[in-house]
Amino acid sequence: MPISRRALLGLAVLAAGCSGSEDGSFELRLATGLAGGPYRELGDRLAQELRRGGMRMREIPTAASVQNLTMMTDGRADAGFALADTADDAVRVRHQPVAALARMYLNYVHLVVAKDSAITTVRQLAGRAVSIGVEGSGTAVTATRVLAAAGLGKPPSVARLDLDASIEALRGGRIEAFFWSGGVPTPALAARDDVRLVSLEALVPVLRRRFGPVYEEASVPAGTYGGVRTVRTVGTPSYLMCRTSLPADLAYTITETLFSARDRLQAPSAPGGRLDERYAIGTGVVPLHPGAARYYRSVYG
Repeated sequence: MPISRRALLGLAVLAAGCSGSEDGSFELRLATGLAGGPYRELGDRLAQELRRGGMRMREIPTAASVQNLTMMTDGRADAGFALADTADDAVRVRHQPVAALARMYLNYVHLVVAKDSAITTVRQLAGRAVSIGVEGSGTAVTATRVLAAAGLGKPPSVARLDLDASIEALRGGRIEAFFWSGGVPTPALAARDDVRLVSLEALVPVLRRRFGPVYEEASVPAGTYGGVRTVRTVGTPSYLMCRTSLPADLAYTITETLFSARDRLQAPSAPGGRLDERYAIGTGVVPLHPGAARYYRSVYG
């Protein structure tokens, strides 16, 4: 290369319009997610790798997908994570100025109930107290669509709790079920022997007809959460996103770092979790940022 990667990175940051720090230098603002969730953990590790390359970073804890995309749209964040269905809606319906850097890994939609619950199908949630995830999260978007696709005769009583609060509310009998979207296993759930998952398999074709291929069939292996059978559910990928105005050299560097550091990032154990370039480019209607596309072309030759 006639210009070093470090030099390109410096030029890109100066041109990026990223937030200024107190000493007048620039920093990349990465919107992550909730404490204990995969986006927060993965975001912290990615930020550490980018710092190794000389980039100033600021990780922003958020409610995740919806909030992350909003922050990129209004200029409060430069990059962040989002579920594919939320990103698809942002681009196709809301026309937000965001683009993808990579499809990261497959998320599994968890419909969690107490192990001794009588609930065995999503339709049995009619009229019951259910947490769909916090406001601004991708889990809440997906859960709302799942409930609508199920065609419940009576709407559930909806709470908006994060994962830890949902677990406590289920234990305390304040809710009868909750939704969570994440990798498998999710540590906070794998550590418990008093919960189980409800299959959402029948809703995959309904969701695909309404919203397209952002939803796919996924299987939670037997024994993951103490169950003796495989549970089939809804899968939707996670994307690493950015604002469309992010300079191409900076987008290239972030994407290159993502893959050069993939063994240290420890993405969730799921399809795509090994951060494979051929998996990463499959972002549907969400366009790849030109800088990311240039990186993938350099890999394929």
